[in-house]
Amino acid sequence: MPRLRTLAVVAGGALLARRALRRRIQDSPLWPMPALAEPTSGRPRSRALRLLVTAHEKVADGVVLLRLEGHDLPRWEPGAHLDLVLPSGLVRQYSLCGDPEDTSSYTVATRLVENGRGGSREVHEQVCEGLELEVRGPRNRFPLVEAPAYVFVAGGIGITPVLPMLRALPEGTDWRLLYGGRSRASMPFLEELARLDAGRGRVRVVAEDEDGRPDLDALFAAAPKDAAVYCCGPEGLMAAVAERVPDVRLERFAPSTSTRGNGAFELELRRSGRVLTVPADSTVLAAVRAELPDTLYSCEQGFCGTCQQRVLEGQVEHRDELLTDAERDDSMLICVSRARGARLVLDM
Repeated sequence: MPRLRTLAVVAGGALLARRALRRRIQDSPLWPMPALAEPTSGRPRSRALRLLVTAHEKVADGVVLLRLEGHDLPRWEPGAHLDLVLPSGLVRQYSLCGDPEDTSSYTVATRLVENGRGGSREVHEQVCEGLELEVRGPRNRFPLVEAPAYVFVAGGIGITPVLPMLRALPEGTDWRLLYGGRSRASMPFLEELARLDAGRGRVRVVAEDEDGRPDLDALFAAAPKDAAVYCCGPEGLMAAVAERVPDVRLERFAPSTSTRGNGAFELELRRSGRVLTVPADSTVLAAVRAELPDTLYSCEQGFCGTCQQRVLEGQVEHRDELLTDAERDDSMLICVSRARGARLVLDM
């Protein structure tokens, strides 16, 4: 009992501190924080906001949860994500894992990637309570569709877009979840998943250090044939699921690392008067920046749109996750997309 009382006091103190921080900000003449100016690229985007970080909490080994608060925030549906502009200027995408009905805050979680490109380390080590961050979105390319049954496969931090989906499913829905991770200590939201399962055996947790690799064949052998299948996690897991279920719905925040089918091609930069070669194992962005080092870019994953360029000639193999069909008629994201043929001409 004394330990429970101590935990309650600590939790209550943290809540009061967050409320006090929010009151100080809201009492400021700058509140509510104004939206930033819309981008001038001509591409429609969600309004950019400046939101206050009111929580930065460790929720599993290597995983932190951020709560970002504002006023009258745009609503979202399960599967949606945000673009976070970090203090360094890096843009990273994180799935919303809070309550879609809460218009006063957004909640995301991110895992530290030790040998990554720096975004996750910045979130873990430099983002803190009281900091303001620019946020773009929400956007949803992973929507929950109506189906007679559902199968969810999540690997590690890939549980974040799935969690709101499970909460949103009506009582009595036939669903099951396979959730894998390196260890139980590294897997966030296990307690909430147990509550959602309510002892019905719909959630299968596979910790690799205890259980080995998940048995995907057994999962799909037992699943209803007409189930909608959703998967988010490491590239290897998503590829394995896609081999078994070709129409699986995937959510990824990194481009496929496969270079299968890539070929070298000629790239003309019309305004600069340069003609380059893009090798099969490199990107248009890398080739362009070797000649024009001031070329803008950020995510290098086809999500943020910073590197969008106008295409004057040639066909594009679009590999981004952002542009609409209309935008793809005359533009491309040069960080991930390539020529579908021997030559491209860009308005650069």
